[in-house]
Amino acid sequence: MAASDVESELHQPIGAPADGESGGTMTLVEHLEELRRRIIVSAIAIAVFSIIGFIFWQRILDFLLLPLPAISVGLLGPNHKLVQKDLGEAFLISLKLSLAVGFALASPVVLFQMWRFIAPGLTNRERKYALPFTLLGTGLFAIGMATGFVVLRYPIAWLIGFGKDNFVLLLDANSYFTFVAYFLLAFGIVFELPLVLTFLSLVGIVTSQFLRAKRKYILFGLWFLACFITPGADPYSPVIIGVALTILFEFSIILMRILKK
Repeated sequence: MAASDVESELHQPIGAPADGESGGTMTLVEHLEELRRRIIVSAIAIAVFSIIGFIFWQRILDFLLLPLPAISVGLLGPNHKLVQKDLGEAFLISLKLSLAVGFALASPVVLFQMWRFIAPGLTNRERKYALPFTLLGTGLFAIGMATGFVVLRYPIAWLIGFGKDNFVLLLDANSYFTFVAYFLLAFGIVFELPLVLTFLSLVGIVTSQFLRAKRKYILFGLWFLACFITPGADPYSPVIIGVALTILFEFSIILMRILKK
C-alpha cells in the first residue's frame, strides 16, 4: 500500500453514530492526538496531587493508623510505631501512600478527561446516561471506601487479639498498609453493585422483576462472594460486606424501577 493511501486512511472520519443521532466524527490521527492530550492532563493531575500527598505523608500515615484499636498500644508502643524490616522501607511506603493519594484526589480529573475523550463519539441518548453514571460511580466508590475505613477497626482488632497469649506480633508497616489498601478497595468495588446492575438493566440484560424473582439465589451468591473478596481471615469482614451487598442489591432494584418509570 502506498504511503499516500495510508495517510488517506488515517485521516478518514471515524466514530460517526450508526443511528443518525448527532455525534462527533474524528479521524484516527485526531483521535490519537486527543487521547495523548487527555493522558498528559491526567498524568499531570496525578503527579501534582502525588506531590501534595508526599508533602503531607506523615499526616496521611497518622490518619491510616487511626483504625488500630487500643489493644495495639501494647504491641506498638504509645506512639504507634510500626516495624520496618528493610532499609529504606519507610521511604518506599511514603511514596506508595503519596501515589495512592494522588490517584484518589486526581480521579475526578481523570474521569472528566475520559468523559471529554469519549463524548464526541456518543449519541445524544448515550450522552444522557454517561455523565450521571460517571458521577454515580465516583460517588459510590468514595462512599464505599469511607464505609470501609469506618468499620476497618473491627477486623484489625480481632486479628491483633487472636492468639495474643501465645504469639508476639511484630506489626510490619508494609503488611499493615497492604491490608488497609485491599480492604478499602474491596469496599469501593462492592459499592459499585448498583451501577453495574442498573447498567445491565438499561441495556436490556436484566430487569428488576428478574432480580426480585431470583432474589434468594442472588443473595446467596453475593454472601458467598463476600467470603473471598476480603483480605483478612477475620469473621467480621465477610459479614460486613455481605450486609452491604444485600442493602446495595435492594437499592439497585429500587433504582432500576425508578429509571424504568
